[in-house]
Amino acid sequence: MTTPKRRKTGTKPVESITFDETDQRILAILQQDSDTPVQAISEAVGLSANPCWRRIKRMEEAGVIKRRVALVDQTRANVPLTVFIGVSTPRHEIDWLRRFRELIDEIDEIVEAYRLTGTVDYILKVVAPDMESYDAVYKRMIERLDFSQVNSMISMEELKFTTAVPTQYL
Repeated sequence: MTTPKRRKTGTKPVESITFDETDQRILAILQQDSDTPVQAISEAVGLSANPCWRRIKRMEEAGVIKRRVALVDQTRANVPLTVFIGVSTPRHEIDWLRRFRELIDEIDEIVEAYRLTGTVDYILKVVAPDMESYDAVYKRMIERLDFSQVNSMISMEELKFTTAVPTQYL
């Protein structure tokens, strides 16, 4: 099986490009369904297909559109458990951060990770089939690195999920 060719994104500085309401509307449509044909998008925003396609390409080149992906249903993919882990580091050192980045990159169940301000240094989002699988992730983490605190919070219900960002700030 051949690997699909990745679009080249982020090649132009976003600050050098001006975006208008039409760009915002195009982006909103693509965020709902990136498979929407250019012809359908162009009709929805009142452009012909070629100018619409050029606007999409410009947003890709500016890195506004990073990539197009399939959103997978977590339950149907047999990873219904979502756990958020608040992590505090025992020391703020570049080497610890490097090893932490390597660790979270190696664990597929960690799907999001953020560095924070406040009393918790990092928050991780973990998806797993069950508590036993989550516990295996937890043990892999504490085997490899020292943490001053690890606080797990199990999601009981997803109230909102979207990958769409507001477009009015373009």
